[in-house]
Amino acid sequence: MPLRVAAISFLNPAPLLYNFEHEPAATDLRTRYDVRYTLPSACAQQLHDGTADLGLIPIAALTPQLAIVPGCTIASLHAVRSILLLIKNPDHLSQQAALESVRTLAADTASRSSAAYARILFEHFHDSRPVFIEHDADPIPMLAANDAALLIGDPALLAREHRAQIDAAHPDLIWIDLATLWRELTGLPWVAAVWAVRPEALAPNNITSAQLIADLIASRDAGMANTETLVTEWTPRIAVPPATIRTYLTENIHYVLDEDCVRSIELFRELATKIGALPPMPILNLL
Repeated sequence: MPLRVAAISFLNPAPLLYNFEHEPAATDLRTRYDVRYTLPSACAQQLHDGTADLGLIPIAALTPQLAIVPGCTIASLHAVRSILLLIKNPDHLSQQAALESVRTLAADTASRSSAAYARILFEHFHDSRPVFIEHDADPIPMLAANDAALLIGDPALLAREHRAQIDAAHPDLIWIDLATLWRELTGLPWVAAVWAVRPEALAPNNITSAQLIADLIASRDAGMANTETLVTEWTPRIAVPPATIRTYLTENIHYVLDEDCVRSIELFRELATKIGALPPMPILNLL
């Protein structure tokens, strides 16, 4: 049977999945993989409960039982644009003071990692502990009854396109790119997600570690080489200009799981454990 794959239905992983969705590679890959699309948190849950074998999951969802597949990631070296923190600032405080003044934060729950990054930002770096309130990803109502809002993925990109409307509803907002702030505070890339596999699922499906790694890297490389195809395909799917999609895929997102990205995951897990946001994970399990 094909390996059961849980994938993310956002724009940012599109290059990683290119060969799975485009010929001539797709037909061959379907003999080894059965890809199903869902939210990042659901990808992780399916891996944990055994209904998926391979998943593109938030780094907050990694466990010692899951192995990170080397080669691919969803990360950012500077500004990512798709992880957005909005803070109301009627008193025109400095960014640091505004961060420290946040008491309630409406959070899109599409990704545990982004919420954990925000908690690290507030608790570890600014000694502040706002209450996180789950909310649908709509910035204007999110901010109506809360001091701040956290937007993730495509809703964050859409919010940037409608900034004038949001600023009109909530004047004096501070717009913070969480990846940029993480880089400023740590000197490391911001990492959102990795491919993770249940290692015991490979042998019964007649897939070797080398085959899995090669298939995923080849798909990533094909996606990065076919940006214009992805721009054409995604323009009707998300209400942002083609130029924004192109810049996002080529400049905002980093797709290679290099040593700095691994170090960033390790630091993220260490700090998330320190503040009690995630359980301890002494070492990363690389396939």
